[in-house]
Amino acid sequence: MSRYQRQTMLPEMGEAGQQRLSSARVLVVGAGGLSATLLPLLAGAGVGFIRLYDGDRVELHNLHRQTLFGVDDVGQPKVFCVQRALGQRNPDCQVEAHPQQLNASELPQVLEGIDLVVDAADNFAITYLLSDTCSPRGLPLICASVLGRKGYVGGFCGGAPSYRAVFPQLPVVSGNCNTAGVMGPAVATLGAMQAQMALSVLLKLTPSPLGCMIHCDFVDWHVRPFRFDDAPEPDVPGTPFIDRLMLTEEDCIVELRSREEAPVSVADRVIRILPQQIASWQPPADQRVVLVCTSGMRAAQAAENLAARGITRLALMAANML
Repeated sequence: MSRYQRQTMLPEMGEAGQQRLSSARVLVVGAGGLSATLLPLLAGAGVGFIRLYDGDRVELHNLHRQTLFGVDDVGQPKVFCVQRALGQRNPDCQVEAHPQQLNASELPQVLEGIDLVVDAADNFAITYLLSDTCSPRGLPLICASVLGRKGYVGGFCGGAPSYRAVFPQLPVVSGNCNTAGVMGPAVATLGAMQAQMALSVLLKLTPSPLGCMIHCDFVDWHVRPFRFDDAPEPDVPGTPFIDRLMLTEEDCIVELRSREEAPVSVADRVIRILPQQIASWQPPADQRVVLVCTSGMRAAQAAENLAARGITRLALMAANML
């Protein structure tokens, strides 16, 4: 146990805490910038098992912030590069690598035997999907997101309010690192905070980070924590995200992207309706309406319009999750 001597010295840790980490099973979604700091800290602390999902390959523009990777890793699946890197850091940590996006249909099986979920994908559609699945199961969920030099980290579910309790509606506009840019140290800071929250949950330290969110602004140098332990869950369940395997023959699939944007949709039998046409469209009364776009943002806005008109059988699909 000499590897962990400096942390087992802590009175809140001890040998019992180290054994708790050794037996812990964690699901991490995303192997990018947040995980570059998060994963070595979890493995270094002695977390025994990490199940990792990410469908991307390493690209040169990743390297300024995704510091687990080197030039020789460019072109390789991220999860296998992570698996190799963590194995060199701590062979006691088992990393189960899945080189694919985590889909809604397989998530219940993926969560079997898992003690904690960490959302490091920085994709709001995945965050809502994870929260919707973790909350009824009582599984704690640690989320973070970074853009530019600002971001947040928070602990949800597991007895605390869900992500939807704090953010009941999907964003109207949403940037990402590809379109708006990001600073590497900001990503690393939020990834480290995710790791500390995750370890605190696994060790059952008090006060719990579940029900806590911290907003970090490295532009004006503000760090603002707040608790949301009493945030009420939405009266009406949010519209769920689904994937292709969850489509049925009876669904009315609405493709919100033009043919120029998406020549091929998620299925052969789709109705193409642009977002500005939703308000005048009359959906079928006897079918579930599945709304499709790239990120899920336009689909969520269309779902809000339809829900306000009394249409309740709705689902969302984000093509960047498929």
